[in-house]
Amino acid sequence: MGMQGDFFQLLKEQGYRFGNPATVNGAGAELTQATTILALRYRDGVLVAGDRRATAGNMVMYDRTDKVLEIDRYSVMAIAGVPATAYEMVRVLEHSFKYYRRTQLQELSFEGKLRAVSKLLKENVAAALAGTGAVAPIFAGYDHDQGAAKIYFYDILGAEFEGVEYAVSGSGSPTIRGILHYMNTWEAPLATLDEEQATIQALRLLTSAAEFDSATGGVNRESNLYPVIKLITSAGVRPIEDQQLKALFETKVARHV
Repeated sequence: MGMQGDFFQLLKEQGYRFGNPATVNGAGAELTQATTILALRYRDGVLVAGDRRATAGNMVMYDRTDKVLEIDRYSVMAIAGVPATAYEMVRVLEHSFKYYRRTQLQELSFEGKLRAVSKLLKENVAAALAGTGAVAPIFAGYDHDQGAAKIYFYDILGAEFEGVEYAVSGSGSPTIRGILHYMNTWEAPLATLDEEQATIQALRLLTSAAEFDSATGGVNRESNLYPVIKLITSAGVRPIEDQQLKALFETKVARHV
């Protein structure tokens, strides 16, 4: 008897055979994937960050991937999983939100945006189970009805969960999830951090993830490569510029590594 509520176990008991998530149709063509993404609530809103490495098996395919994608002025989706599928989902969401805004002359509600993300993931279940397109994103945005920025994370079947204080996803997430729990419980609560303090912590967390997870890219100062970090407040989405990240990394992160 499988664990109650375990959808994967139920499929196995019914004879379903899962594909190899690292290959396409068993032909040995490895999918590009792997990452570490995180979101945390700070004093003024939500910070969303992601490393920039894309891998296929043990091979590093690209070190300049943007994994924190802006959907509209007030929402972003951080992607963990197969970039091709994730990028297509973001394009569909971007178009859907824009279409609603132009036809209804108002923004789609935050609740509506959450349902749209969940619907896309559910429609992708067949591809995910076949091993060709699993995505486990983090969605963050500003909820004007509630007057607050919020964080939600999803499983590949489309189930959504609110990250009240923080959320993490990707191959390096187990490392920094433990650190976030420690920080939020026994050090300063994340919600009390100002913008600079939250940015420093995001840089430190992704540097720690890269230290223990080969599929997560760290900072490359020689190539001027830093993580992608974006802030969401009542004023909308705002990226942190590389020059600011470089200054904070040099003074607040590198000397501790």
